[in-house]
Amino acid sequence: MADNPEVLVEVRGLRKQFAGFTAVNDVDLSVRRGHIHALIGPNGAGKTTCFNLLTKMLEPTSGRILFKGRDITRLSAAKVAQLGMVRSFQISAIFPTLSVLDNVRVALQRKQGSSLHFWRSDRTLAELDEAAMALLADVGLQDAASTVAGDLSYGRKRALEIATTLALDPEMLLLDEPTSGMGLEDVKATSALIRRVSLTRTILMVEHNLGVVADLADRITVLAAGEVLTEGSYQEVSRDERVMAAYIGRKVAA
Repeated sequence: MADNPEVLVEVRGLRKQFAGFTAVNDVDLSVRRGHIHALIGPNGAGKTTCFNLLTKMLEPTSGRILFKGRDITRLSAAKVAQLGMVRSFQISAIFPTLSVLDNVRVALQRKQGSSLHFWRSDRTLAELDEAAMALLADVGLQDAASTVAGDLSYGRKRALEIATTLALDPEMLLLDEPTSGMGLEDVKATSALIRRVSLTRTILMVEHNLGVVADLADRITVLAAGEVLTEGSYQEVSRDERVMAAYIGRKVAA
C-alpha cells in the first residue's frame, strides 16, 4: 500500500468468515484525514461486521488494516485506541449514577493512564474540571454539569458519550449509529454536534438515517451482501441504480 499522508485509515482485502458464512468479502476502504466518511447499506449488508473489524472487536479472516500508515490488523482494541482511533458505541456507555461532570472527569483520568479513583478527594479531582468543562461546552452540555447522567434525555446522553470519547483525544472517531432511536430535534442536535467535532477530527460512521448521511458525509461507502457496492459523494451514490436495487429491491437492467 502506498503511504499517502492524506489517508488516515486504509483497508485492503478485508474478509471475515463465520462457520463458512462470509459476512465481509474483500472490502477495500480509504478514509481521508478531516473527512466524515459514512458506511451505509441495507440490513445484512455487513456494516456492523466491517465496523467491528475496523475497531478491533473482531479479528479478520484475511486482509489488512492500516492507521496512519501503520499495520494495526492484529493489534488489540485498547492499543488501537491508544494510537488515536476510538469508537463510540450505539448504546450509550456512561455512568448513569454519576454527574455529567464526573463522567467526563473519569474519562480524562483514563487519558492520563491512571486508575479510576472514585475515592480521590474533590480537590484532586477538581484539577480536571477545566478540561472537563471545556469538553462539555464542545458538546453543548455545560449547563448540565451537575445533572445526574441518568436523568439526561436520550439525545443528551449520546452527547455526553461523545464528550467522554473526546476526553481520550482521538485523532479519529468512529460512530456507531449516532442518531439511532432519536426524535427529530435530537437528530438535528446530534448532527450539528458531529459537524462541530469533525472540524478537528476525522470521523467514520455507520448510519441508517440517510438524511443525516446526506447532510454530513463527505464520502460514502455502500455495502451490500458483505461487499463494496459503490463509493462516492451522496449525489453519486444516490443516483446509482445498484444502490436503489439493494435498498428497495428494484431490479437493475442488464
